[in-house]
Amino acid sequence: MNTDLKTGLVYSETYLQHVTPPGHPESTRRAEVVMKGLEESQLKPKLQEIQPRAATREDVLRCHSAEYFEIAKRDVEKGLADLSTGDTNICPRSFDVAMLAAGGIMTAVDAVVEARVKNAFCVVRPPGHHASPARGMGFCLFNNIAIGARHARAKHKIGKVLIADWDVHHGNGTQDVFYDDGTVLFFDCHQHPWYPGTGDAAETGTGKGLNCTINCPFPAGSGRKEILGAFEGKLIDAANKFKPDLVMLSAGFDSRIGDPLGHFTLTDEDYVDLTKVVLSIAKEHAEGRLVSVLEGGYNLRGLMKATTAHVQTLADKKP
Repeated sequence: MNTDLKTGLVYSETYLQHVTPPGHPESTRRAEVVMKGLEESQLKPKLQEIQPRAATREDVLRCHSAEYFEIAKRDVEKGLADLSTGDTNICPRSFDVAMLAAGGIMTAVDAVVEARVKNAFCVVRPPGHHASPARGMGFCLFNNIAIGARHARAKHKIGKVLIADWDVHHGNGTQDVFYDDGTVLFFDCHQHPWYPGTGDAAETGTGKGLNCTINCPFPAGSGRKEILGAFEGKLIDAANKFKPDLVMLSAGFDSRIGDPLGHFTLTDEDYVDLTKVVLSIAKEHAEGRLVSVLEGGYNLRGLMKATTAHVQTLADKKP
């Protein structure tokens, strides 16, 4: 890997055009404070901006049913306030913004796999990891990270992808997309019981995907010991057996202490150490290829601090 390469940054002001009702936790302010944190920490010169392109229908259908794609499109065109399949607010621009969010991950994958950047962080919204093949829910329309993983295989012939998820909520949609796949190892630490109610340790995959789903459910109040312990233990062991060609991360910062939608206690320093674990896996097995995707995180000051710590670690020469 070329050590002179920068960390890529995917962002577009178009992501602010997905507008949720006043007081909604998944607001435009989330993306704004993440970008503000990167600016104020003087990280921007260490980053290479990547302009996202919109995903196509074909791109989305690698993970979602044609029926659901049309439902989401129609719900937005009708001017509905909520997606008919689940708890996701929408506005007249939501469909186009969601297509650009999914496409943003694809452009990050392109840049990382083609060695134009060393790794990448995607400041996209709406988030994606709750969107399953036939249903949008949990603030999500399309499963951004899953679409990115399937794109990596389709365009770049990437053999195996590891998706790790440290969001406080279980990535049920990502699990559903790859549950019987076998080419994607899905590893998830989450609060349990909690929304959306899935992610039991007994959920391990089926068919070709058997043992390619690893869930680590932890009770409210869990933090560094449990989550970092799982990453340093179970995830590294699983990755050493699976040997991924690309590492992807659902980086949800609602697992940080003080988040209004979760009860984990991770700190900014914990995210530094978690980031180092996934970087080490990428370096060991995937030529350093790592794409990190923003998911949750609803305490605005906490989100700004945690994402800055995460990106600083991605951008460091020797993390």
